[in-house]
Amino acid sequence: MAKTIDHSTQVISVKDLYKSFGDLHVLRGVNLEVSKGENVVVLGRSGTGKSVLIKILVGLLKQDKGSALVLGQEVSQLNEKELRQLRLKIGFSFQNSALYDSMTVRENLEFPLVRNVEGLSRAEINDKVESVLDAVGLLQTINQAPSELSGGQRKRIGIARTLILEPEIMLYDEPTAGLDPITCIEINELINEVQEKFHTSAIIITHDLTCARQTGDRIAMLLDGHFTKQGTFEEVFAENDERIKSFYDYNFIQ
Repeated sequence: MAKTIDHSTQVISVKDLYKSFGDLHVLRGVNLEVSKGENVVVLGRSGTGKSVLIKILVGLLKQDKGSALVLGQEVSQLNEKELRQLRLKIGFSFQNSALYDSMTVRENLEFPLVRNVEGLSRAEINDKVESVLDAVGLLQTINQAPSELSGGQRKRIGIARTLILEPEIMLYDEPTAGLDPITCIEINELINEVQEKFHTSAIIITHDLTCARQTGDRIAMLLDGHFTKQGTFEEVFAENDERIKSFYDYNFIQ
């Protein structure tokens, strides 16, 4: 089924963004747009500023210069209440899944729901929990503890917990890190399923080129503090830039 991307609507628009930490100039004129319904993969070596960009988009850091619009709002200009409201529309899938070991899967999923949505009945809560668990293929784990699950299952539960608040934007931080090759493929497929079922837009930070190729509608290569190349996977890696070639060779895929 063809993906539905609305290129006339930008859910994220970053223009001429700069961020330094003392003498360390991390972002040096970053420009990036994400269309409604689009998965954009951000590639780059460690320390190139991928995580800094994400933190600016959710208001954990402020840029030194430039603009970062998320769902039409300049993030750096929002007060705490406005930031909280915006963050409810953004799902963040952590590298380590960030589940609470003291809670069952059900309780992990209920936690953000009860904390952020008022007036839900027990039946409505149960329905939402079961719906997102079913969406990630793990309804049978509802009463299990995270410690009883595999790494891939915990990753799926982490994504389900993010989806329960019905975000418009998903941010994935190294979604396949530490997983075996078969589970990586399953997570890549899940990212695409989430996009189609929940009509999300996403930024996917990864070093995994198989993940990038399978999930990215567009690839953005972050080098030397700005995006040096954007396009399809094939377009980006057809580039003669030695830095891009070396990134490909280091992450060699068959």
